[in-house]
Amino acid sequence: MEVLHAHCAGLDIHKDTVVACVRHMAGGAAKREIKTFKTTTKELMALSDWLSAEGCVNIAMEATGVYWKPIWHVLSDGEFVLILANAAHVKNVPGRKTDVNDAAWLADLLAHGLIRGSFVPDEQTQEMRDFLRTRKQLVRERSGHIQRIQKTLEDANIKLDSVIANIMGVSGRAMIEALIAGETDPANLASLAHRQIKAPRDDLNEALRGKVTKHHRFMLRLHLQQIDALDAAIAQIDQEVDANVEPFRALIDILSSIPGISALSANVILAEIGADMSRFPTDAHLISWAGLCPRNDESAGKRRSNRMRKGAPWLKTTLIQCAWAAVRKKGCYLQAQFHRLRSRRGAKKAIGAVAASILTAAYHMLKDGTCYQDLGPDHFDRRAKAVQTKRLVARLQNLGFAVQICPLAA
Repeated sequence: MEVLHAHCAGLDIHKDTVVACVRHMAGGAAKREIKTFKTTTKELMALSDWLSAEGCVNIAMEATGVYWKPIWHVLSDGEFVLILANAAHVKNVPGRKTDVNDAAWLADLLAHGLIRGSFVPDEQTQEMRDFLRTRKQLVRERSGHIQRIQKTLEDANIKLDSVIANIMGVSGRAMIEALIAGETDPANLASLAHRQIKAPRDDLNEALRGKVTKHHRFMLRLHLQQIDALDAAIAQIDQEVDANVEPFRALIDILSSIPGISALSANVILAEIGADMSRFPTDAHLISWAGLCPRNDESAGKRRSNRMRKGAPWLKTTLIQCAWAAVRKKGCYLQAQFHRLRSRRGAKKAIGAVAASILTAAYHMLKDGTCYQDLGPDHFDRRAKAVQTKRLVARLQNLGFAVQICPLAA
């Protein structure tokens, strides 16, 4: 097999150590030298100096948790060409597995050009990604505490979530705080409801009639404190994002023109895929990387599964949320696509297709710098007019009518 890199190295990374294998081609034979370094900054600098002294330019490493990041940061300051490999793509054949063998295997694969590098964004995009991923985790924790408040209220037989859609809104929060303060009269609690609450006063009184104990008040107070702390942390992240979003401002405005994408969602999409679309050869490569396409699972000419493949979970969940928001906008292409597919494939697959369409549009918009142009709700009818005509005629014939098609005069 042809050797593409005569001098290269493979790194097997762990929490406390990194095993480096340098591979040189000399006289038609491969010579290897292996050293082990600690992952302290001083040792990583020594690793960088050793690789430079050995004349290695191309270096491959596996994406092992977060342990590869400090090594990547140190080596990226040098003149190295770094490749981050997906562990599933460079899995060794069964046999004796050691750190030395893993490093040598990476070096051999890299020498023959058999490693496909993973997407590693620039430093600024990585910082935005950390901010927004942490924000999503905090929002999930906040939702968990709201559910625990609902559980505590149910335990006290307070049916607040049955009459108020958002128990953490102005009215719900005021009632919960009154319960914590010791108020037990349902009429007094119901009087705290905002005038826009549509629930009848009698229903509010009955929903707020329960048996609240000291234990319930303690748990409600505890969860409210946690929610307030999480709200403060989310606000701090939003301020930090706003302070660093200026380089992405124009791209955020472009992505926000897509139905269903808010400014926050546009931030998340940019943080996950970056602004440079040249790293993805086509929009299909981006959709595959995001995991919004069916996986290949075929045997003996039969497709065994068409479930979505695993991809970028942070990006995929955001796109699915954007897709649900987009299909609620009347008179747009995405809503027409959803209803067209839902009748044949079900809502779950239809919403996945809408999410893929949103990502496809985002790819071309970021690549070309253009705004979103909606194809319209009648796009499918215009594209396949003959098929639509045949389908409608068949429906009328099934109802017992004889149909004759006469085109209108121009």
